Amino acid sequence: MQKLDAARTADPYRDILVIDERAPRFNQAIVASLCALALVTGIWWVASLMGLQLVIGLTFGRQYCLTCLFYFEVLQPRFGEGPIEDARPPRFANILGATFLMSASVLHLLGAHTAGWILIGMVAALATLAVVTGFCMGCAMYRVLSRFRGIRPGHHDRVDLSDFGAGSQVVIQFTHPLCSDCRELEQTLRAKEEDLVLVDVSQRRDLAHKYHVDVVPLALRVSNDGRVLERLA
Repeated sequence: MQKLDAARTADPYRDILVIDERAPRFNQAIVASLCALALVTGIWWVASLMGLQLVIGLTFGRQYCLTCLFYFEVLQPRFGEGPIEDARPPRFANILGATFLMSASVLHLLGAHTAGWILIGMVAALATLAVVTGFCMGCAMYRVLSRFRGIRPGHHDRVDLSDFGAGSQVVIQFTHPLCSDCRELEQTLRAKEEDLVLVDVSQRRDLAHKYHVDVVPLALRVSNDGRVLERLA
């Protein structure tokens, strides 16, 4: 177990702001399989059990999520850690999946079986799409919503440079030290010789909250008077 922990860059149970990007895809495979089984057999409560498991994992943490435990304790040790990403988009996708499946359960209990099966079918289709193509609809929805909620020109168009210890035009990158995409973006910006200020959201949650940073990496070009000139990522 010590050897495995040393090989990990992110602890799956403590570093909850990030996640191995393969873990959500594995979870989607289980969701798709159980929903498909429910559709084929006509046993709707099979999908309800999956929905309940999503609710438990979302409420109490990954250590109570059976698919998470199987991935992190059985698959990850054998196949290695995948790229690390922001955990919030896949979490949002799980919230949507749980909502749909638990709503389907209520509909079935009320006798509205057709509506219940439609919801289960939608979850099965979207989960299968994520597994086969890597495109996660829930994750994409989260990122679109974050564009409206987070910093962008025309919304939050100004920052206080004193928050970042800067006094001239800079690029501010909100990052996480374990995030693979964050490291790649930092390397790209440094290669362009940008005047870069890094903000670790795991250490500066106050700034992440103040500027409504809903997903990392996020990079902003800011003028010397604090105006957001451009969103780079």
